[in-house]
Amino acid sequence: MSQPDTTEPLPVNPETSAASSATEPAEAAPAPAAALEASLAAARKEAADNYDRYLRSVADLENYRKRAVRDREDATHRAVTRVLEDLIPVLDTLEQGLAAAKAPNADLKTLVSGVEMVGIKLKGALSGHGLAEISPLGKPFDPNLHEAISQQPSSDIPADSVANVVRTGYTLNGRLVRAASVVVSTGAPVV
Repeated sequence: MSQPDTTEPLPVNPETSAASSATEPAEAAPAPAAALEASLAAARKEAADNYDRYLRSVADLENYRKRAVRDREDATHRAVTRVLEDLIPVLDTLEQGLAAAKAPNADLKTLVSGVEMVGIKLKGALSGHGLAEISPLGKPFDPNLHEAISQQPSSDIPADSVANVVRTGYTLNGRLVRAASVVVSTGAPVV
């Protein structure tokens, strides 16, 4: 028989083997753990900084919204105030005209002239703010600016042109406010 081979590896004791492997990483562990803790602290600081910037941005946005609403209200108030400042003298003239009409010696000619003066002042005040009359009499019918309420034959006005203005139309800074109500010509009457 042959002799047992003595070159086989010796059995390893699990307790001593675990202890020796645990001591090796334990010696290497402090360096990565310190690095991880430093990295975690830096990440927490960055997260806190980002959260602080987020809160400031949200507050800035809310302040911007409030300021925008306030600015819009102020602009509307200023615009309305300018229009009213121009209309108040018209109101004064109208009150003077009514007082003159109620006077014992008032005549119709004076009343008509006062009403005409009020109309001129009112049109002037409104045109100063961009309101313009649409005066389409004799011009070709434009459905974008005119509202046809009827048709009538006319020997003086060509077909599809405005023969009569029933209600004046207006634009404000080039945009239609109210279409002019018109009677459209059908051309010369057929005999």
